[in-house]
Amino acid sequence: MTNKVIQRLGLLLAAGTGLWGQGSMTVTDAIRKAWVDQAGLKAGQAMVDSRKAEAEGYRDLRLPTLTLQAQGVRTNEPMMAFGIKLNQARIGMADFNPLVLNHPDAIGAYGGSAVLQQPLYTGGRITAARKAGDFMAQAEAASQERRKQETALAVVQAYFGAEVAEQALKWVGDTETWVKGMEDFVGARVNQGLMLESELQRLKAFHAQVDAQKAEVVMQIRSARSGLGLLLGQGPVDGALATPLEPGTPAPAAAPARRPDLVAAELQAKAAGEGAKAAKGNNLPEVGLELGAGTLHHSWSQKGDWTWAGVGVKWKVFSAPDLAKARAAKAQAQAAKDMQIFKEQQAEHETRVAREAVTAAEARYAAAKDALAAAEESRRLREARHKEGLAPLIEVLDAEAAVQGARTLILQSLYELRVSRASLDLATGTPIEGVQP
Repeated sequence: MTNKVIQRLGLLLAAGTGLWGQGSMTVTDAIRKAWVDQAGLKAGQAMVDSRKAEAEGYRDLRLPTLTLQAQGVRTNEPMMAFGIKLNQARIGMADFNPLVLNHPDAIGAYGGSAVLQQPLYTGGRITAARKAGDFMAQAEAASQERRKQETALAVVQAYFGAEVAEQALKWVGDTETWVKGMEDFVGARVNQGLMLESELQRLKAFHAQVDAQKAEVVMQIRSARSGLGLLLGQGPVDGALATPLEPGTPAPAAAPARRPDLVAAELQAKAAGEGAKAAKGNNLPEVGLELGAGTLHHSWSQKGDWTWAGVGVKWKVFSAPDLAKARAAKAQAQAAKDMQIFKEQQAEHETRVAREAVTAAEARYAAAKDALAAAEESRRLREARHKEGLAPLIEVLDAEAAVQGARTLILQSLYELRVSRASLDLATGTPIEGVQP
């Protein structure tokens, strides 16, 4: 086996990023476990819950506001002292004495009030904010679905990358067994004086390369198991992988749903449009209703009570900051629409590329199978000729290197085929490996 083949196989093994945990598990089980236990997706779900809570808050803006206030005061400030007595309903003729008015004694009071405020018209701000909040909550939920599908793709890459590493280790073991058999054969011939000692030394050097390769593969597998454990929300895992690396014939898929990220982009554009309406409403008049009741005590039995009701109109006729905010919100709405268009174009591009990748992977896999069969037959013939003394050992080793190269190629093509199909599912919005959220 040449160093080039070893390097190629090592790079292939590096593509595997994990191995499923305890027991024999399928790729479907792995995907579902990642959806439940991965900390990154848990954080995404927390964002969804946060957006839902914000949306509920925006919906509640149309509800009335009740404010309760309690207070205690002691003062000799002339205006406040007179007003407190008036609110306590205990103004007398003596209180109009200029000396008392100008220099009142300190007075104390305690009491409270209740005020109910109800917005009647706010220039459309409340309605727009409510719609924007709902759209953002829905957009975050759609984004979470997209994150789950992206995680599913990562699990597929890790899962089948681990299978590649496991199969590579098996083939390294086959090569090791083959080398040992060749060493026994060549050693016997050397002892009989039918072969040179250099032939046996060449095999021992080849055997050392296989041992080094085996150590590298073992390291890659351990790294792979740790990587998949990270995706699944746990530590390094072990166990058998039940889903075969070689894919079967894909079943006819139903029409895919719209991609969640495109749904999210559309909802974000709608939310930005409603945000622009809300910002514009800041420059429109608002009408509100206010109901209130208050009391102020001099003592428990001596007090004054009052109520009030009113409808008011407020209009900021000109506010430069609010006008600037309205322009900014309008620009943000346009940016969100343009981003939606771009993401739709990007999705079309990704779908085209993914379809081409699947076609290419299928062709490479078919070619790799033929190459492996040819390499194994060539090795068999050269080994037979070598045993008959008709071919040098170097030709047999070259044939073995060709077999290893063909095995590497078939593992690469299988891995690429499996991942490219999952990538196509992600691009079209089809559930990856048929796993539904």
